[in-house]
Amino acid sequence: MKITITKNENDFDITAAWRIIAQMFEKPNSVIGLSTGQTTIGMHSVVSKIHAQYPFDVSKITLFNVDELTNLPREYFGSCYTMIKTQLAAPLGILEENFIMPPTMSDDFEKEAKLFEQRLAERGGADLQMLGIGMNGHIGINQPGTPFESETWVSPMDPDFEARVRRETRVPDDVVLGGLTRGIKNIMHTRKLILIAKGKRKAEIIKQAILGPVTTDIPASVVQLHPNCEILLDAEAASLIVDKI
Repeated sequence: MKITITKNENDFDITAAWRIIAQMFEKPNSVIGLSTGQTTIGMHSVVSKIHAQYPFDVSKITLFNVDELTNLPREYFGSCYTMIKTQLAAPLGILEENFIMPPTMSDDFEKEAKLFEQRLAERGGADLQMLGIGMNGHIGINQPGTPFESETWVSPMDPDFEARVRRETRVPDDVVLGGLTRGIKNIMHTRKLILIAKGKRKAEIIKQAILGPVTTDIPASVVQLHPNCEILLDAEAASLIVDKI
């Protein structure tokens, strides 16, 4: 497990962006998993700006997001589809057929979860996953207590996480939210993981996930077992581990 600490948030965004671009250069038909949220907006912007200034071929790149909110229109600005489309897929000119996402509304999400994984498998599986970490250690929307052998599914929403999602995306109170997420088993089968975090508020959970025991109580701790994982942090997120690594 490699740990990279950048000196500030700006350097974090640039470093994370180049991890994505490097994967595209290394394998022009890469299947790349992304995450949404405050951690990733800056890095996506940097990728888009570099591509605009120095265009490179992304015609065979496949993008997907590790999770998606359910029971909202796909066009809703808070859906993962719309966020990734706006932040990265559209600016890079990624073809719609190369942007793989589960639907936000369905009568059979179990079927959609299997179809999502099938479509990724048909592309050869995920090469890279930029993986955010929640304040309670969740990855994707796999909340504490999720078995490590879980496969892609619709996870119940942690109350605190749901409240934050509703606040940040202004989801109406009468909408029953869910989260279709790649399971921990699926995430761990990705060829390369980069666990990303920035900001002081992530420092404590990073310490627990990286230096603590591997436990389902902190789903992100499972990345300690991945054979090709990098932990990418800014100085604030790394503040509680710098003297312990």
